[in-house]
Amino acid sequence: MNSMRIDKWLWAARFYKTRAMASRGCDLGRVEVNGLRAKPAREIKPSDKVKVEVEAGVFSVEVLELSQMRGPAADAQKLYRESDESRATRQKVAEMKKAMQEFAPLPERRPSKRDRRHIIRFRGEG
Repeated sequence: MNSMRIDKWLWAARFYKTRAMASRGCDLGRVEVNGLRAKPAREIKPSDKVKVEVEAGVFSVEVLELSQMRGPAADAQKLYRESDESRATRQKVAEMKKAMQEFAPLPERRPSKRDRRHIIRFRGEG
C-alpha cells in the first residue's frame, strides 16, 4: 500500500474516534498535509507532514506507516512520529489550562431553583 485517504489514516492513528469525525475535521480545515489544507479524500503517503488540530491540542506529525485497520493505541502510535516542538507546545498549553483552573474554582454547591432561574434569565433562554 503506497497511499491512502487522510480521513482513514487519522481514524486508524486514533486522532479521531470515527472516520466521520475525521472527515468533518478535514472539512473544517483542522487538518493540513505538507502545509496545505486537506480534504477527506486527500491521499497521503509515508514521509508526509501532517498537522492536526483536536481537543487535546495541535499535533505536528510525520507519517511513518499506513494502516487500513484501527488497532490498539500502542500500535496507532507507531504510525506517526510527533515533532519535539509540537510535544513541547502541547505540554505548555496543558500546564496553562491547569493553572487557569486554580483561578476559577468550582462552586461550593449546586445551584438552587432560584439560582437556575437567574442563570436562564441571564443567558436569555427564558
